[in-house]
Amino acid sequence: MIIKASNIEITYDNKRSIINDTTFKINEKDFIFIGGASGSGKSTILNSFFGEIIPISGNLYVNGFDMNNITSSQLLDLRKDIGIVFQDYKLIKNWSIEENIKLPLKINGYTDELCDTQANKLLEHVRLTHVRDSYPQQLSGGEQQRVSVARALAHNPKLILADEPTGNLDEYSASVIWNLLKGANQQLGVTVVVVTHRVPQNFSIDFRKFNIDGGKIYESY
Repeated sequence: MIIKASNIEITYDNKRSIINDTTFKINEKDFIFIGGASGSGKSTILNSFFGEIIPISGNLYVNGFDMNNITSSQLLDLRKDIGIVFQDYKLIKNWSIEENIKLPLKINGYTDELCDTQANKLLEHVRLTHVRDSYPQQLSGGEQQRVSVARALAHNPKLILADEPTGNLDEYSASVIWNLLKGANQQLGVTVVVVTHRVPQNFSIDFRKFNIDGGKIYESY
């Protein structure tokens, strides 16, 4: 399994408990949807998977790392295997689309040649080769999110975490993003965990759905 949580508690500002005494497992190659009411802790639990938030009790393991006791160097190693897709894209505005996609590759120490090769492949995959030299503000929201997905895939991660990746998009653009994430899971074997308030209809692969209610995570069947 890639994520294992046992009786974890996560607080907000070390005061209010958001997630409490909850246990769950996520296996390699799973496609997971996490739902729940606004403020229920969906983004909080996602942030704990890449070390942005640390549980105050219980045990959380992500890709073999003990998140309760993870060191700075271990956190860097963990994040080399994680791709993140945000609702608001978080692209670097004064970098070209190609440069944005190359960011995780450069962080992970890829050579310039490999960065170029991988960026070219991903630009073709998300059908944005024609805007490689453009800047994020010159693209539509759907195009920017496709860049965000390409960036998340660039360094061949084991795990993709997506926080409301289609929340700001029209139906067509949302469908494109779902297909990209589905392809990453089916074709590349990437574990995908998506926080969303709405699971897409007619999603044509096996997936698991978790729901957060009262600070606990339940699996829906």
